[in-house]
Amino acid sequence: MTIQEMKERKRELGYSNAMVAELSGVPLGTVQKIFSGATASPRFETLRALEAVLKKPSAYSFSESGCSDVKETALPYLTKKQGEYTLEDYYNLPEDKRFELIDGVIYDMTAPTTIHQSILGRIYAQLLYHIDAKGGQCIPMISPVDVQLDCDDKTMVEPDVIIVCDRSKIIRRCVYGAPDFVMEVLSKSTKKKDMFIKLNKYLNAGVREYWIVDPDKKTVMIYDFEHDDYRISGFDDKIPVAVLNGECVIDFAALYDRISFLYERE
Repeated sequence: MTIQEMKERKRELGYSNAMVAELSGVPLGTVQKIFSGATASPRFETLRALEAVLKKPSAYSFSESGCSDVKETALPYLTKKQGEYTLEDYYNLPEDKRFELIDGVIYDMTAPTTIHQSILGRIYAQLLYHIDAKGGQCIPMISPVDVQLDCDDKTMVEPDVIIVCDRSKIIRRCVYGAPDFVMEVLSKSTKKKDMFIKLNKYLNAGVREYWIVDPDKKTVMIYDFEHDDYRISGFDDKIPVAVLNGECVIDFAALYDRISFLYERE
């Protein structure tokens, strides 16, 4: 992609320079200089990092095995070409493993770490306690739970934590349609999928709020799609949940204090 094409794609996605910097790993000052024209000849590695963030999902390449370059692991028992799988194939996958189906592509989900599970468990518990205490109608759920995001037969995701306020979307086998709130806790094997593919899927499906928790960087990326707002907070912040009118506040400092010992262990 040329720099002009990147600028147009950035505008199309509604990304700020700060968002591009966070997603690409390129320093914010460098991103600003490139898109303002102050840097005429950026380094090749920098351009590649920006392109990885801004290229369209269809531009993700496929390996000779037919699997996307953002897959978690190879899936030797799958026989169709990636992009052609449906819910029928999804339901026929081995029951002892976890998978996601996104636009006809099957992704194998590796087992989460103890830090990952501790974070999502504690946040889910706070959401559940708050909603129940208020007598609210919204329903929080924790993975594994199937979400038929687009209400078609090409996508079924398993977010880490969701909140569904329209109870008619909750049926016995899955959540049928977009949740109001989604949180994903990053791991090395799911980082690209959660930050790029799922970000766009959730935005386009009608999710109102999306949190991406990065345990390694100790940051939380908050996408308030409903109010066209984006910000990054740290594990020293208290973050209100917008879909719950800001009344439920997740204290990440207190959360980290409870799980910090896990960072000292292999």
